[in-house]
Amino acid sequence: MAVYSGENSVESKSSLSGIAPLEAVLFDIDGTLCDSDPIHCHAFREMLQEIGFSGGVPITEEYYIENIGGRHNDDIAKILFPDDFQRGLKFTDDKEVMFRKLAPGQLKPVKGLHKLRKWIEDRGLKRAAVSNAPRPNAELMISILGLSDFFHAVILGSDCEHVKPHPEPYLKALETLNASKDHTFVFEDSASGIKAGVAAGMPVVGLTTGNPAHLLMEAKPTFLIKDYEDPKLWAALEELDKMGGTAISTSGA
Repeated sequence: MAVYSGENSVESKSSLSGIAPLEAVLFDIDGTLCDSDPIHCHAFREMLQEIGFSGGVPITEEYYIENIGGRHNDDIAKILFPDDFQRGLKFTDDKEVMFRKLAPGQLKPVKGLHKLRKWIEDRGLKRAAVSNAPRPNAELMISILGLSDFFHAVILGSDCEHVKPHPEPYLKALETLNASKDHTFVFEDSASGIKAGVAAGMPVVGLTTGNPAHLLMEAKPTFLIKDYEDPKLWAALEELDKMGGTAISTSGA
């Protein structure tokens, strides 16, 4: 195991102090607000097996992470059905219907989410959800999690010319909230999403809810956490408060 010291320590990297005073917080949805990847993976596995994809051999979790997780459905359609894009689009649409049937009974918030929600609300911070998910999925997940009144804006890939890993969705969120990238940070769980946030010029806190840490680190997050109860996160938030507090918003974004 590597030993870290000095400026290369884990502690020194687990900092958000450079963006004080904090103005806004941006969240991905799938895998970030809720651990939805197991539901998506199950739906893809069942439906792909039904049509004899890959000889009828069920896709593995590794295949899902590498080829599907965090991607927009247009990209997934091209990967799964490279010779028949329209069939791919129809397949992904049908899969989303299956996801929405399964989600109400299975979807749970990432541990500590509501504690973090209170911290954000108590400081009057601006907040937005930014996702590649289809609108019906995004709205359903936000509703199930009880966050319909929490977000000031919901920015989806369908609202943008480019989807994650392009920075446009996060840049659009900043514009919609009238927030500065210099005083905003992002929560993400996929390499694609982390790349989008970093490319938009913001620190990104990565969650290891569904993707391996080594894969996420390649996308250059500021640091990684297990969930929203991770002491590393709360140490960084406490440091933010000490460094300059928050830029309290009274506009309601």
